[in-house]
Amino acid sequence: MTTTNLQKKKLKQEQPSNRSRIQKMKDNLFKEKRQISLERALLYTESYQKTEGEPTIIRRAKAVAHILDHVEISIREEELLVGNRTVRPRSGIVSPEMDPYWILQEIDTIATRPQDQFVFTEADKKIYRDTLYPYWEGRSMKDFINQQLTEEVQTALKDEVFKLNQTDKGQGHIIMDFPSILQRGLGAYLRLLEQNIQEQPENHFFQAGYLIFSGMQNHFLRYAELAEAMAVQEKRSARQKELQNIAAMCRKLSSEKPDSFYEALQLLWMTSIVGQYESNASSLSLGRMDNYLFPFYQRSLADGVSQDFLSEVLGDFYVKTNDVVLLRSESSAKCFAGFPTGYTVVLGGLNELGHSAVNELSYVMLSLYHEILLPQPNLSVRMNELIPRRFLLKTCETIRLGTGIPQLFNDEVCIPAFLSKGVSLDDAREYATVGCVETSIPGKTYGLHDIALFNLLRIMEISMYRLRDNENVTYEKLMQEIKHKIDYYVALVVEGSNIVDLGHRHYAPTPFLSVLIDDCIKNGKDVTEGGARYNFSGVQGIGEANLSDSMYVIKKMVFENQELSFAELVDAMEADFEGDYQELQRHVIQDFEKFGNDDDEIDHIAALLFRHYAKELEKYTNVRGGQFIAGAYTVSAHIPLGEAVGATPDGRKAKEQLADGGLSPMVGRDHLGPTAVLKSVSKLDNYLTVNGSLLNLKFQPNTLKGQQGLNKFADFLMAFTKLKIQHVQFNVQSKETLLDAQKHPEKYSGLLVRVAGYSAFFVDLNRQIQDDIIARVEHVL
Repeated sequence: MTTTNLQKKKLKQEQPSNRSRIQKMKDNLFKEKRQISLERALLYTESYQKTEGEPTIIRRAKAVAHILDHVEISIREEELLVGNRTVRPRSGIVSPEMDPYWILQEIDTIATRPQDQFVFTEADKKIYRDTLYPYWEGRSMKDFINQQLTEEVQTALKDEVFKLNQTDKGQGHIIMDFPSILQRGLGAYLRLLEQNIQEQPENHFFQAGYLIFSGMQNHFLRYAELAEAMAVQEKRSARQKELQNIAAMCRKLSSEKPDSFYEALQLLWMTSIVGQYESNASSLSLGRMDNYLFPFYQRSLADGVSQDFLSEVLGDFYVKTNDVVLLRSESSAKCFAGFPTGYTVVLGGLNELGHSAVNELSYVMLSLYHEILLPQPNLSVRMNELIPRRFLLKTCETIRLGTGIPQLFNDEVCIPAFLSKGVSLDDAREYATVGCVETSIPGKTYGLHDIALFNLLRIMEISMYRLRDNENVTYEKLMQEIKHKIDYYVALVVEGSNIVDLGHRHYAPTPFLSVLIDDCIKNGKDVTEGGARYNFSGVQGIGEANLSDSMYVIKKMVFENQELSFAELVDAMEADFEGDYQELQRHVIQDFEKFGNDDDEIDHIAALLFRHYAKELEKYTNVRGGQFIAGAYTVSAHIPLGEAVGATPDGRKAKEQLADGGLSPMVGRDHLGPTAVLKSVSKLDNYLTVNGSLLNLKFQPNTLKGQQGLNKFADFLMAFTKLKIQHVQFNVQSKETLLDAQKHPEKYSGLLVRVAGYSAFFVDLNRQIQDDIIARVEHVL
C-alpha cells in the first residue's frame, strides 16, 4: 500500500496549535473513577478456546491478533494520536491467563482496598466468576510456578526473606527497538518475517511474530476507517481536518515508515499499545526518545511545521502515557503503590563518540513537562561531566517544580558497570532506564530487572536469633553468620527466579516484543527462550541502611563498650523495645551515628555487606544463559518488607518501615546535610548495582529559589556525578504542604511527589507511604 503525494502533502498541513487541548485531555483522563475492564481477557480467552493443542507461542500470537481485530476502539475528543487499551480512560486490565486466583479472592475488595482502588461492576464480577475463572483455573502461569517451587523456596517466601515478582502478570521491564521500527516501518518487518518463515517454515517464533505484526497493521487500518467515519459526521471544520489527517496517517503507517515527527510519535505510541495488548505488563519503557526522535523533529521543522504544533503532539503523547494504569493484587500494590506504569524516558547522555548527546529536542521535552505535570512519562536525565550547563540548569528548573521529575542517572557509573558485564562500549553508551530505576540496553536486553526483592535486614534478624544463646558469639561470628545466610538465601532466590523465568517461557512468550529486540530474529527465538543479545536477571538487595546502622550499634554497644550482652540485645528486640527497654531504644537512635552522615566506619559496613551480596548473586546463571545482577532499590516495598521484620538494633520497632529508596538513609537519621548523604553512598561499590539503585533526597523549596538556588543545586548535581553515585532523585515539597494535603486531600488532587523510582499523586497514596514521605529530612544547601 503506497501513500500518494497528495496524501503526504495533506499530512504536512497540520493545524495551528491550541494548547488548551492538552488541559482538556488531562481533565478527561481523570473525570471518572478507575474501572476494571474484562475486554482483553474475554477476547484472549475466546481465542485460546479455539486453539487447544497448538504451540503456546502461536496461541499467544493468535490471541493478541484477535484482540487487535476485535477490541473496541475510539478516538477521544481532542486527540491527535490514536490508540488506547480501553475505551474508558485508566481502566485496569485483568490477565487471568497469568493468575486467575488473586482476582477471584479480591473481587469484592478491589474497590475499597487501601491502595490503588478500581470499580468492579457486579455484571463484570458475574462474568469473571462464571466465564473467565472456570476456564483459567488450573491452566495459568501461576499454576506452573506454584507446582515448580521447592519446599525450601516456599519456606523462604513464607518467612519473607525474599519476594518473587512477576508471578501474576506479564514481565515487561524492557525497551523495544523503537529506533529501528521508526526507521524501517511496519511493512519492512512484515517482509522480514515473511522471508524468515519461507527459510525456516518450522520456526514458530517467526510465524507468531508475523501474526501479531499483521494484527498491528489491521489495527492501524481500523483506526483509519474510524477516523474517516468520524470526519464525515464532524461539524467543526478544524476537527474534521484533524480526523482526515489521522486517517491518512494511519493508512500510511500500516505499511510505510514515518517521515514526520507527528507520524513517528504515532507509530511509537501504537507500538507501545500493541506491546501492552500482548503482555499487559509494567514498564514497557520508551528509552532515549530525544535521541531517536530528533531526526524526525528536525525534518518537520525544515518542512515548515510550527514548533507549537510539534510540542502539542508531544504533549498529547505525554498525556496518553498516563492512560495506562496497571492492575495489581493488594499485596503487590503495597510494593508498587501509585501506579508506577514505567513509561520511563531518558534524556541526554552520550553518543557513539562519547560526546554529549543533548540536543534541541532534549530541551523541548523538559520544557514541555512544565506544562504536563503528570506522573508519566517518568523522565530521567543522564548526567556526565560533559553535560551542557544550560541543560543542567533546565534540569534543575524542572526538579524545582516539585513533582520529583526528572530523576538522574550517572554515566560515569552506569557505562563502566555495563562494561564489567560484557556489554560492548557502543551498547553501554546507549543505556537507558526501565521501570523505576533499572538500567538496561535498549532494544538488546531481556533483563528480568524486577524479578525479586531480597530482604537483607530480615537475614540479619534470623542470624541474630540463631546466635542468641551462643555464649561465644562475637561481632566477627555474627558477620560470618549473616554472610552464610546471604549465600544460602541467594541460592534460593535464584532458584525461585529461574522458575518464574521458565513460567514466562512456557506460558507467556512475547513474540511481538521479541521481534523488536536484537538478536531474536537472528537466533530465531523469543526473548523468554534466550533470544536477546543480553540476558540478565535482577534481584534487589533491600535494607542496606538499616543493616549497617544495626551492625554498628551491635559492634559498639555490645562488643566494644560492653553496655549489655548480645542475648540481652536480642531480648530487647523480642520485647519490641517496650517496658524496660524504652530507654535503650532512645539510646541506640540518638547516641550512635547512622548511615548517611559520612561516617567511614558505618559506611564501610554497608559497603562490605552489599558487596558480599552482589558478588554472591553474580555467581549464578539464569535459564537463558545470562548472569544474575544486583540492584538496590525498593519501589514502595520498604513498607511491606518492613512489616516482615521485627525490632532491630538500630531502634526500629517491629513492622516499621525500612529505609526508603534502597540506598537512602533511614528516614529522619541523615542530620548532617545532603552532601554527607552523597559521601556515604559514594563509599558503596556503586559499579555493582548494575540493575539499578535508588537514592531519595528531599529539599526545602526555598533552597532552589532564584538563579542562585539553581546554580547551587547544579553544583550539587555535579558533585553527585564526580562522586560516582549511580542515581539520585528529589522531592521538593515542604512538610507543611504535605501535612495540609493529608488533612484536605480535595485541595491537592494534582499534587505529585516522588515515592521511589517514580512519582505519584500524593492523595492516591495510603497513609503509611504519605507519612514516610513527610518524615524524610528536608535538606538545604
